[in-house]
Amino acid sequence: MKSSLKLSCAVVVMAALGAGATPVLAQAAPQPADAAASPQSDVIIVTAQRRDQSIQDVPLTLQAFSTDTLSKLNVTSIDGLLKYTPNVTFSNNGPGQGAIFLRGLSAGFAGQQSSATIGGFPNVALYLDDQSMQFPARNVDIYVADIERVEVLEGPQGTLFGGGAQAGVVRYITNKPKFDKFEGRLEGSFGGTAGGAANGAFNATVNVPIIEDKLAIRAVLYTDHHGGYIDNKYSTFTRQPSDLGSYYLAYQGNGNKLTPDQQSRQGKYDNNSLVEDNFNPVDYTGGRVSIGWKIAPDWDLLVSEAYQKLESKGTFATQTYTYDYAPLTGLSSTLFSPQYNKDDYSNTALTLNGKIGDFKVIYTGAYLTRHISQQGDYTNYARSTYGIFYQCTGGANYYWNVGKAPYCYEPNSYWTDKVRSTHESHEFRISTPDTGRIRAIAGAYYESFKIQDNQDWDYKTIPSCDPSLTATQIKTAGTVCLGLVAPNPAATLNVAGPRGPGVAFGEDTQRGFKQYAQFLSVDFDILPNLTITGGTRHYYYKEYETGSVYSSFNGSCYQVPVCATGSNLDAQNLKSSYNGFKSKATITWKPQPGTMLYATWSQGFRPGAFNRGSSARVKDPIAPHAPQLLVPAAYAPDNLTNWEAGLKTDLLDHKVTFNLSAYYMNWENIQIGFFNPAAGFGNTAFAVNGPTYHIKGAEVQIVARPTSGLTVQGSATYNDSKQANSPCFIANNPGVSSFGKCITQVFSGGAVKDVQSPFGNPGTTTPFSPHFQGNIRARYEWAGKGGMDWFVGAGVNYTSSYYNQPSTYPSGDVPGNGNGVTSNGIIVPGTTVLRYKMKGYALADAQIGFTRDNWTVTLFGDNIFNSHAATFTNSSQFIKTSTIVRPLTYGIKVATKL
Repeated sequence: MKSSLKLSCAVVVMAALGAGATPVLAQAAPQPADAAASPQSDVIIVTAQRRDQSIQDVPLTLQAFSTDTLSKLNVTSIDGLLKYTPNVTFSNNGPGQGAIFLRGLSAGFAGQQSSATIGGFPNVALYLDDQSMQFPARNVDIYVADIERVEVLEGPQGTLFGGGAQAGVVRYITNKPKFDKFEGRLEGSFGGTAGGAANGAFNATVNVPIIEDKLAIRAVLYTDHHGGYIDNKYSTFTRQPSDLGSYYLAYQGNGNKLTPDQQSRQGKYDNNSLVEDNFNPVDYTGGRVSIGWKIAPDWDLLVSEAYQKLESKGTFATQTYTYDYAPLTGLSSTLFSPQYNKDDYSNTALTLNGKIGDFKVIYTGAYLTRHISQQGDYTNYARSTYGIFYQCTGGANYYWNVGKAPYCYEPNSYWTDKVRSTHESHEFRISTPDTGRIRAIAGAYYESFKIQDNQDWDYKTIPSCDPSLTATQIKTAGTVCLGLVAPNPAATLNVAGPRGPGVAFGEDTQRGFKQYAQFLSVDFDILPNLTITGGTRHYYYKEYETGSVYSSFNGSCYQVPVCATGSNLDAQNLKSSYNGFKSKATITWKPQPGTMLYATWSQGFRPGAFNRGSSARVKDPIAPHAPQLLVPAAYAPDNLTNWEAGLKTDLLDHKVTFNLSAYYMNWENIQIGFFNPAAGFGNTAFAVNGPTYHIKGAEVQIVARPTSGLTVQGSATYNDSKQANSPCFIANNPGVSSFGKCITQVFSGGAVKDVQSPFGNPGTTTPFSPHFQGNIRARYEWAGKGGMDWFVGAGVNYTSSYYNQPSTYPSGDVPGNGNGVTSNGIIVPGTTVLRYKMKGYALADAQIGFTRDNWTVTLFGDNIFNSHAATFTNSSQFIKTSTIVRPLTYGIKVATKL
C-alpha cells in the first residue's frame, strides 16, 4: 500500500465522479469560533467521546486549544503546546526525539539508542485526526499549522482509543475544506535567540471551492528555521588510569597507564574540526492538502495527504565539563563525532461520513510512512568498562594480541540508526442520534504497525582485517586486526552482509503488531439531568520480532576477514498475542444549567514487546558461577485502573469557568527498562514487567472574564505518584544455588558482590511526575483609534522538581555502583542509564500587537527571563548531559487573511 498511489487514485475517482455530486462536506466537528467579546464565543466543540460536544459537557479532565489560542500563544511544536497543559511532562533528546507522560505515569525515559528495537510502546496516544502517530520514545513532532484544535484527554481512554491510550490522548485536529467560500492566510515571523542564532518561519494556507457546495480543496505549506544556541567547544581526550575499563591496559606493573608510543597519534586527540558556535539548528518543512467531496445528501468524502521533514544538527544537551573533565561554561558541548537527526513522514488519510436512516456512520483509514536517520557521538564510551576492549590490544585483553604490550587506537566513536516504520489503520463507527434518551456508539478497528531498524555502534577502532584475504593469510602475516562484524545471514535482514570497519555491535530487526478491536459505548438518561455511561473494548494483539543482533565481543573475530556472530531472532520464534476487555463506566449529574458533576471508573492498557531475544545474566556466587537469571525474550502488557471524580461549572453568567477533578490510579505490572552492568546484569539493556505504582492527584482549571476584553485563565495540578511494592528478580535457572529465590548476590570481577534491590524501594517517587505544575496567562484586547485593535498578553508556568528514572537505577551524582570519580571530583557515569533529579523551574512569555483590517502584527518573547532549566538529565553517551529549555526567543510575527 503506497501513500502516493492512494492519493492519486482518490483524486482520479473524484475527478471522474464529481459532476454527479451535490452540496456540503460534513466536518468531523464544527469549526469553533474564535474568542471575541461575547462571553459565549470561546466555547470549543470537541470530539473526545466521538461526538460533537462542548468541552464543558464532556465528563473527563480535558483541555483543548483552538486555532486562535494556538496562534496567540505562538505554539508551533509539542514542547510549546505542553507548557500550558498541566499534569503533562515531556522528556526528549531534541525535536522529534521525545515521549509524552500524563499524570506521572512514567517508568523512565532514555530514548535514542535501541528504542526502535526494544523500547516499550508509549502509553499516551498521539493522533493526527484519526491516525496514530505513536512511536517508542520518539513520537512524531507534528508541526502546528492550520490546526483547528488540539485536545489533551487525561486518564485511560482505552474504550474509544485503544491500547496506546493507557494514560491519555493528545489529538491534533486539522482544519477541513470549506465549500462555500474562498479563504487564505499568510503568516511569517523573524527573530532571534538569546546567545544564539536567528529564527524565521513562514506558512501559507488556502481554501478553494472548486465546485460550489460540492468539491473543495484546502492546502497549507510551512517552513520554520530555529537557530542554534549550543556551542561545540574545543576539547582534548586523554586516556587515563581512572577510566573504568583501564584494567585492560595492565601490563608489567604499568599501573594501567600508557606511554605516548603505545597510542595512535601519540595519544593526542581533540575535536578541533567540529568546533562551532550555535551548532544545533532545527528545520521543519512540510505541507498538507485535503480534498472534500459531497458525494450525495448526507454523504461526504475527505482525502488528505500530509508530509513533513524535520532536520536537526548537533546536540540539544549541554555539558558542564569537557571530555577531559575541564570545566565548561555557557551552553556548551564537546562532541568529537558529527551528530544529526533526519526525520520525515508522509500520511495519507481517507474519511467517509454518511447516514443510514437515523444512524451516522463513518469510516476512516490512514497509512503512515516514517523514515529516521540519526547519528550520535559515542566517544566517551572509551572511558566505560568495555570501551577500551574494542579500541586497545594487548595488555590484559584476553582476545586481541594477548600477552603483548598494550596499544590503543582512536577513541572517536559514534552510533547510527536508520529506521523505517509504517502504520496502517482502519476504523468503522456507527452511532445513534444525539437527541435520544439512549445513545450508542459501536465500532471496529484494525491496525498494522511495523518497524524496521538497523542500528550500528561504531566504537571499534582496532583496524579491520582485509576482507579480500583468508584467515590463514591474515594470521600468517601476524596482522593485528578484527574481522568485519556481520548479522546472521539466515535471519530476516533489512541490510544484508558485513557492516562497516568501525562497527562493534549492532541490531538489524523488524518488529510490530496487528490489532483487531471492537468497541461499544452507551449513554442512558435516567433523568433529563442524570446520565450513566458504560463502554467496553475487546482487543486482540498479535506481535512479532525478527532479525539479528551481532557483536565483535568474541575471540573468533580476531584475525579473520568477516566475523558473522549474529544471533537469529527468527529461530527464537518471537511471537506473542494478547486479548481481553477494557471498560469504562461514568455517571453524570447536571444539577443546574452550566454545572456538571461526574464520577468515572476506567481501564487502560498497552501492549507488551520484545527484548533482543532471550539472555542469561547475573552469575551465581557459587562456582561454577552459572547465570542465575534467564531473561525472557518478551515482556507482557501493563494495566491501569482509574477512579476519577470531577466538577465543571460556569459561574456569574459565564464570566467564570471553574473545573475541578481528582483521581486515584493503580498501575500494575509496569513495563520497565533495565540496564545495570555494575550489578552484573550484563552490558545490554532489557525490559521486564516490574513493580506497581499508585498515583493520586487533583487538577483545577479556571477561566475568568472580569471585564470586556480581559481574559485570565490558569490551571494547576498536584500529583503524588509512588512505587507501591518492590519485586525482585527470581533465580530461574535450575541448578544454581539460589534457584527459586530472590537474587541477592552476584559473582563479578572475581568477587562476590551484593545486588541492590533491582526495582527500587516502595514509597519512592516515580519519574517525570512533579508534585506540582501550574500556569496562568492573561490577555487584554481593546479598540484603538484609526481601526487599530490592540492586544497584550503574558503567561507563566511552573514545574516542580522531578526525577528522570525510577529508583531502579543508581544515582548519577555519587560514586560507586559502577560510577567512577576523577581527581577533581567529577562523577564519571558507568552506564548510559542513571538517576538524576531535575530542579523545579518557571517559564514566562509575553506578546503585544495590533490588528487592523485583515492584518495582525505581534511582537513576542518566549522564555523571557532566559531560563536554562534542565528538562532531562542523563548519561546516555557516558557523560552527564542535560537537555534544556530553549533560551529566550523573541521576534515579530505578521499575519494576513486573504
